[in-house]
Amino acid sequence: MDGTNSGFNRIYRSFLNLLRPLDGLGPLALRLFVGPIFILAGWNKLGHIDDVAAWFGNPDWGLGLPAPVLMAWLTALTEFLGGIALVIGLGVRVAAIPLMVVMAVAAVTAHWQYGWHALPEQTLTMPWEWRKDLIAEAIVRRDKAVELLKAHGDYAWLTEAGSFTVLKNGIEFAATYFVMLLVLLFCGGGRYVSLDYWIARKRGLSEG
Repeated sequence: MDGTNSGFNRIYRSFLNLLRPLDGLGPLALRLFVGPIFILAGWNKLGHIDDVAAWFGNPDWGLGLPAPVLMAWLTALTEFLGGIALVIGLGVRVAAIPLMVVMAVAAVTAHWQYGWHALPEQTLTMPWEWRKDLIAEAIVRRDKAVELLKAHGDYAWLTEAGSFTVLKNGIEFAATYFVMLLVLLFCGGGRYVSLDYWIARKRGLSEG
């Protein structure tokens, strides 16, 4: 039995050694996935900063946040510049922190009241959905919309690009991006595939 365990341990260590030179691919994949999302989100906010500030500040149809103009600029610049930092791998750990704050604020202020799921999944993908009532209501409204479209429109043409649904707008995406950023905060930009790695190496420091 000990011999079997020893042989397995040797094989497993050899496997890990083979993966070691490639361990930067995981952080790279995360950076290239989430970075452009933040760049585009920030760029769109910068291009419509007055509308964003109005939405942030209005308590009736917006978020009712204090200092909405300042918050709009901070959010837009954080997303845009932070996304660029993630893509090129420069200051990844530092950039992850304000981006995580933006995601946390978005989850609490803009999405929390709608529960977890972004879409009204009939089969829950996560067990902790706390607004199942919205899922049921969204399905009723979606079915009614489909009924009306079939009765008064060219439904085949309308659904060529995808079927209709009702946006539930829960925290799912914000929470997912938060988790991805949390991973980057702790693991860094990745060995060999980030500017952080080469800057740290030149300075004789250790950087994942």
